[in-house]
Amino acid sequence: MTSTDTTAAGVDIENLNVSFGDTHVLKGANLSIEPGEFFAFLGPSGSGKSTLLRAIAGFGPTPTGRILIGGEEVAHLPPWKRNVGMVFQSYALWPHMTVRRNVAFGLEERKLPKREIARRVDISLEMVGLVDLAERRPAQLSGGQQQRIALARTLVVEPRVLLLDEPLSNLDANLRIQMRRELRELQQKLQLTTIFVTHDQEEANTTSDRMAVLNDGIIQQVGTPMELYDNPANLFVATFLGTANVLTGVVEDTDNGAQFGSSNCAPIPLDTEERGPRSLVFRPQNIAIAPANAPVASDRVRIDGTVSHTEFLGSIIRYGVSVGADTALVDDQHRRGAPVFAIGDEVSLFLQQDQITMLKD
Repeated sequence: MTSTDTTAAGVDIENLNVSFGDTHVLKGANLSIEPGEFFAFLGPSGSGKSTLLRAIAGFGPTPTGRILIGGEEVAHLPPWKRNVGMVFQSYALWPHMTVRRNVAFGLEERKLPKREIARRVDISLEMVGLVDLAERRPAQLSGGQQQRIALARTLVVEPRVLLLDEPLSNLDANLRIQMRRELRELQQKLQLTTIFVTHDQEEANTTSDRMAVLNDGIIQQVGTPMELYDNPANLFVATFLGTANVLTGVVEDTDNGAQFGSSNCAPIPLDTEERGPRSLVFRPQNIAIAPANAPVASDRVRIDGTVSHTEFLGSIIRYGVSVGADTALVDDQHRRGAPVFAIGDEVSLFLQQDQITMLKD
């Protein structure tokens, strides 16, 4: 097995529904994953992301809808006929077997010739850097090394699609960072279609080409990490991906043009054609903070408030600013000797119009 031996396959999901008894867990999912893409399913616990992954693998209740791998309908096929490989959160290694035997097990079950098994196992162990540890047992290895065994055991069968169900969740923070980088590098080397389930947005952002954000069994939005962060489709995506400030009110016509009005803050002039109930969404790092009543540039929006709390985070100072009944978070770059606002200070917040996302309620 080399990077050219595995033919990457696209995955298409069409109106997929999964229920556990009377509980409708996955609701009309539609998705197209490109061949060779590293794709993440991201969402909170219970959002349906693992259910969707397991449906692709052939585990769990029989779904309605269609699952196509490389253009072939597989929803009716058992897991072992779909030619996908899955790495589970628990790794599920055989404790009494050596690393080599764990990796070889799937090929032995397929009754491949011994010489072919040995060849593939050697290549897989080389890929994950475990050749020198081939005769040890899992209990003699670290968590990261055990994760590599699980990965090698999956790759050795030459799957068309690699499925990863939160495989890094059992590792400590530093090792998770190292392993997600190694996963990404290996995926790029093999050009293998890979689907990665995680609830950790940093993992999804740093590994995936694109991702789908799920909530309550529904795919909320699909796109690159940066697209979803900068242009969320709804309030769930906006608030789930990073920190977001949200002001809720109504955009109305006035004698001075469009204004956003809310019971929680003074009217905010906006350059927009939209009208009606809206939420203004903006990120803490896109806000400038200044003393109250500082002059505002023509391309900027000013929001007045009062500092309610401060947090020193090293590279930034995070201010909480009371805007009526709401609190806006502001990340101000820390510079040695620069003046710092105190709790109770009246301040003005400035945003460029293009840094505000306006969402319908």
